[in-house]
Amino acid sequence: MRTEVVTLTNMCMVEDGDKMLVLNKTSENNPEYVGLTFPGGHIEREESLIDSAIREVKEETGLDIDDVVLCGVKHFPTEEGRYIVFFFKTSTFSGTLKSSREGEVFWINKDELTNYKLSVDFEEMVSIFLGEKSEFYYYLEDQEWKYKIK
Repeated sequence: MRTEVVTLTNMCMVEDGDKMLVLNKTSENNPEYVGLTFPGGHIEREESLIDSAIREVKEETGLDIDDVVLCGVKHFPTEEGRYIVFFFKTSTFSGTLKSSREGEVFWINKDELTNYKLSVDFEEMVSIFLGEKSEFYYYLEDQEWKYKIK
């Protein structure tokens, strides 16, 4: 099969020197995704990938971002097809930081990351944002979810 149903999403790391902006996600719908993560969300129909990251960061943090760069991807199969998360990063931002219904946003030093409760796979994903690898792929093997980072 050459075509499949795909859900497109994004996540963006905003850097300020040795600090990164994190979102302490609170979600009753998906309790496994509670904890620190980066801002992001679904890409709207006919929206550019970068524009979607700019929009999501604005909605979740109050900041306007620019000079957004694609730095990797996470993807995994679903019952309907595939779920793709495009990873972006930037260090160009302006505006006043404000939290949203998604959760509290705040700056932390990169080396403090493991001092917090992290969202599922967040620590592994950060290696992609920092440029160590570019692909995070989940696959099902013997009825068990496994992943590779390449």
